[in-house]
Amino acid sequence: MTKITYLEEQDVLLIRPSILPDSDDFQLWGEVFLTMDKLKIIEFNQGADRHQWRFEFDQQPFAMNYEYYSESIWISPEGIDASTLMSFLHTTLCLNLQQ
Repeated sequence: MTKITYLEEQDVLLIRPSILPDSDDFQLWGEVFLTMDKLKIIEFNQGADRHQWRFEFDQQPFAMNYEYYSESIWISPEGIDASTLMSFLHTTLCLNLQQ
């Protein structure tokens, strides 16, 4: 089961899947994770040890990041307006996981 924690002071959503995807599998994992009516996927960027999905929620940009060495996945806002939506995004993602 995937758990999502809102770290308000850091302004990030920490995503902890029960099984962390491989670096090679993160593109597909992220696409599936972000597939919902309220999100619009923008693009995928792949680096040697860090990958990123950029997406919009409520017409504001966010990034879902994956880092191989720290074995971590997190979502961060891209801008002040997006930052104000973090709590709502957290709730939306958690409700989507329950379906």
